[in-house]
Amino acid sequence: MSPAPLILASTSLYRRQLLNRLRLDFEVISPRVDESPQPLETPFERAQRLALAKARAVSARRPAGTVIGSDQVAVCKGEQLEKPGDAERCQAQLRWLSGSAATFYSAVAVLPAHRGANIQFVDTTTVYFRPLSAAEIERYVAAEQPFDCAGGFRAEALGISLFARVVSEDPSALIGLPLIALARVLRQLGYELP
Repeated sequence: MSPAPLILASTSLYRRQLLNRLRLDFEVISPRVDESPQPLETPFERAQRLALAKARAVSARRPAGTVIGSDQVAVCKGEQLEKPGDAERCQAQLRWLSGSAATFYSAVAVLPAHRGANIQFVDTTTVYFRPLSAAEIERYVAAEQPFDCAGGFRAEALGISLFARVVSEDPSALIGLPLIALARVLRQLGYELP
């Protein structure tokens, strides 16, 4: 018996590209979930809540599919980092990150088809930024324009040059979807992976 259709509950191009690495057929459906933070919610809790909310929103529309919801929340010096949206805010975020450590919580919720149970996990990645000069920040932002990435950088591209080191169990988690743990879950659900 073949496994249920696989669905990614996301609008993120980066998550779609990551899931493509597993070479499984899947569909992408926008979850249309309010991502506003809740009062007194930690970044870890926010990432978990949003991953599950996204998966549930799509699963309600497609109960015959196995739905993957994911969210990432980043924090540095007690401040949550949102997507900057423009060059000015991007440079400000990178100045904030310069010489500091940022923690990225990448949460995943998998809702198997026709089952009440869900599978959840969170990867925690810490990025240590080297001290960045104003000129380095300006050159980087002009070159890559990472306005749609929390923290204002793309680790999978030129943004890697901003780091002193990265501590993580899964290098794909920093980009937005922890593939090592996800592949393990999908194998357990009957999806064929090497």
